[in-house]
Amino acid sequence: MTQEDLWPRVEALLGRVERPARYIDREWGAVHKPEAGYRAVFVYPDTYEVGQPNQAIAILYDRLNAVADVAAERAYVPWLDMAALMRENGVPLFSLESCKPVCESDLLGITLPHELSYTNVLEALDLTGIPFRSADRDVSHPLVVGGGPCVYNPEPVAPFFDAILIGEGEDAILEIVAVHREAKNAGVSRTEILTRLAEIPGVYVPSLYTETRDGSGAFKGIEPLGNAPAQITKRVVGDLESVAPPVRGVVPFVDVIHDRFSVEILRGCTRGCRFCQAGMVYRPVRERSADTVVREVMSGLACSGYDEASLTSLSTTDHSQIEEILRRLHRRLEGTGVSVSLPSLRVDAFGVEMAHLVSGGGKKSGLTFAPEAGTQRLRDVINKNVTEEDLLGSVERAFAAGWRRVKLYFMIGLPTETDADVQGIGELVTRTFAVARAATPPSARGSIRVAVSVSTFVPKTQTPFQWEAQIPLDEVRRRQAILRDSMPRKGIDLHWHDAQESFLEGVMARGGREIADVIESAWRGGAKFDAWTEQFRLQRWADAFECCGVDPSAIANRQRTEDEPLPWDHISAGVSRKYLLSERARALGTVTTPDCSFGSCTGCDVCGDLGVEVVLGGERRG
Repeated sequence: MTQEDLWPRVEALLGRVERPARYIDREWGAVHKPEAGYRAVFVYPDTYEVGQPNQAIAILYDRLNAVADVAAERAYVPWLDMAALMRENGVPLFSLESCKPVCESDLLGITLPHELSYTNVLEALDLTGIPFRSADRDVSHPLVVGGGPCVYNPEPVAPFFDAILIGEGEDAILEIVAVHREAKNAGVSRTEILTRLAEIPGVYVPSLYTETRDGSGAFKGIEPLGNAPAQITKRVVGDLESVAPPVRGVVPFVDVIHDRFSVEILRGCTRGCRFCQAGMVYRPVRERSADTVVREVMSGLACSGYDEASLTSLSTTDHSQIEEILRRLHRRLEGTGVSVSLPSLRVDAFGVEMAHLVSGGGKKSGLTFAPEAGTQRLRDVINKNVTEEDLLGSVERAFAAGWRRVKLYFMIGLPTETDADVQGIGELVTRTFAVARAATPPSARGSIRVAVSVSTFVPKTQTPFQWEAQIPLDEVRRRQAILRDSMPRKGIDLHWHDAQESFLEGVMARGGREIADVIESAWRGGAKFDAWTEQFRLQRWADAFECCGVDPSAIANRQRTEDEPLPWDHISAGVSRKYLLSERARALGTVTTPDCSFGSCTGCDVCGDLGVEVVLGGERRG
C-alpha cells in the first residue's frame, strides 16, 4: 500500500468548495498516531457538521485510540461540490487525521444512523474505491463493518458489509479489532477472517447467511450457513458506570449541529412507548451516578472550552438523581456563563421544574413536549403514559413562570387512529394555547407561540407495532387536511415531516435483502443525501423500485400476520417476541403497561436473556 499523504491534492481543491473547514485536520482533541500498525477509520454517512457530534463515533474513537499501536481516525461524506471535484481530480475519500486514503486502512467502520442514510453509505464506498458488495472484496480491502441504530433490521444493507455489530460497541469494537488483527498477521484467508468474526457475540456476518423463499418467491426466512449462529443477540454494556464517557473530545472549527459538550447520563428507556424502537432496543435502563456525571461534565468543559453542557439520553429527566445533578452543576457553574441543557422533558410538572432549574430563573428559550397523540384513547394505545391534564398543567406552570414558547410533537397514522383522533390534535393544541394565554400577563400575550410538529408514523422493527401497516401517501394527505382544518391559526406554527421521506423510511425499515439492489440503483440514479429535503427526489426511488421489480407499497403499506417470517427474525435485541405480541394485543385492547423501573417486571425478558439488569442510582420519581 502507498499510504499516500493526500493533503497537497486536497488542499488544492478547498478554495473551490463551500465550507472547506469540513475537510481539514487539527481540531482540538483530535488524536494522531502516525506510527500505529493498525488503522481504523470511522465514517459517518453525512457531512462533517452532521456527523461530528455523533456520540457513538466519539466513544469508539476514544476506545480504540486508547489501544497501543492502533489508530482511530474519522471521515465524513463530502458535500456535492467537493465530491465532484474529488472525482474529477482522482482524489479518493481520505481520513481527517492522516489525510491518507480510507481504502488503505485496516478497518472501515460505517455507522447507520437512519434509513435515509443508506445511499450515502454507497457514496462513501464509491469515493474510497472499495467494491460495494462484500462478495467482490478480497484481503487487500479493509474490513467494512457496520453498526448503529439501524442494525436491528440489517438486511437492506447486508450485502454491503463484511460484518455488522448488533448492539453497543464499547467492548465489541476491541474484540473485533483484536480478532481481525491477529487473523491478518497470521495471513489467513478472507473467508477464515469472516468466520472468526462471526464467533464474536453480537457480530453478524451477512455472507454466512442465506435467504430462503418458497416456490412463489415469498420470503421464508434467513438461514445460517455452516456453524454460524442461528440468531445474533445484541451486545450490551452491563455496567455503564465502569465505562468512562469520552471527556477530551474533538472540538470542531466550524458550527456543527448540537455544538456543545455532551455526556450520556443514562442508557435505555423502559417507559414502553409501543411505537418507539429506541425504547425497545436500548433496554434495560442503566444510569451513571450523580458523582460521575458531575465530575465528567466539569472535566469535559475544562478540556473543551464549551459554554454549554448537554445531559443526553432517551429520557434525561427520568434519571433518578437528575435533580441532584442539576443542583450541583448549577452551584459549580454559577457565574461562569456556562449553561446546561436537557434534550428531552417529561410532560408533567417535574419536567417543568427541571427546566426551571436549568434556566436558573434566567433566559427561557422554550420547552418541548411530545404528547404524540391528540386523544387519551390513542395515547393509551401507544402506551404514552401521560394525560391531557399533565400537558396543560405543565404548560400553565411554564407560562406562569415566564416561558412564552412551547413546541409539541405529534404523529398521525398510528395504529387504530380515527379521524376523531386526528381532529383531537387540533383540539388539544387549541386548549394548550388557551391555557398558555390565561397564564401569561396581558402585556406579554402577543409573544405566545405554540409550534406543532407532525410526523407520519413509521412501523419499526423490534417493536410491538412491527406488524402494522403504514398508511399510504394519499391517506397521509387526507389526514393532514383534516388536521389543517382543525388547527387554530393564531399563535400556532404548524410543520409537517415530509410524507414521501417517511414512506421511503418505512420501506427501508422493514425490507429484506432485495432492497440492496434498489439502494444501489437509486444511488446510480443520483440519490444521495436523502435526509436533506432539498436533495430528496422520490422519483429516483420510484425508478429504482421499478428497475429492480420491487413493490415498495407491499413492504411499507402491508400489515403482516403474526406468524409470518420477518427479514429480521434472526436478530435479537433481547426483548422477546412473546412480549412484543403481548404489547400489541394490549395496544389493540387500549390497555397500558407501566414502566418497570418504577415497579415490578413487565416481562420483556431483556434482563434475563442478556444477563443485565436495570441499574438506578436512586429511587425514580414518577
